[in-house]
Amino acid sequence: MHWPGDDEGKPAPGPLRRVQELVNTVERPDGADRLADPADARPWLVGHGLLGPSAGLTPSDLALVAEAREALRAMLVHNGGGTEPAPETLAPLARIAAAATVRPTICPDGSVEMTVDGDDVASRLAALLITVRDAQRDGTWSRLKACRSDECRWAFYDTSRNRGGTWCDMGACGNKFKNREFRARKRAAKAVRTDATPARPPAHRAR
Repeated sequence: MHWPGDDEGKPAPGPLRRVQELVNTVERPDGADRLADPADARPWLVGHGLLGPSAGLTPSDLALVAEAREALRAMLVHNGGGTEPAPETLAPLARIAAAATVRPTICPDGSVEMTVDGDDVASRLAALLITVRDAQRDGTWSRLKACRSDECRWAFYDTSRNRGGTWCDMGACGNKFKNREFRARKRAAKAVRTDATPARPPAHRAR
């Protein structure tokens, strides 16, 4: 089955793309969810490094993935100028981080990377949090945002020079939002004019 995220128009660079792809496994507002069915979820998770090929996958694992996905989405909404995520929203990520076994690894070129032991979903999600940490340090994290439209919230990578992008697609979400605002302003202006029109005195019939 083809999925919109398979042909991402504004892809994030490098490992950060995995965060974007996870967030975009659910399509709003209809709620189509690529990870709702275990039979579909398993190959996707394995293919995107969020589950080891021989690791098990339980309903609670899928629930954890969904919770982590929405916590990450809330962080991307904040990147786009939205409100800061509530502590309870980030709680699933905090639990994942607290349970992880993280260790430094020396790469062949002498660089040091932080790695997470384990092939299960929770361990692989913890590794994804390291990707988020790295992106926050190199400046790419703030460019990964969720669409400003409440009906969309699709994750996109903002490549604008001033980092001012707010829409996943200006031609769709951006124009729809602006048209809605325009109609709302017209209704408000009409209501003000109606309220400001003085009532006419009753006409007196000539005798």
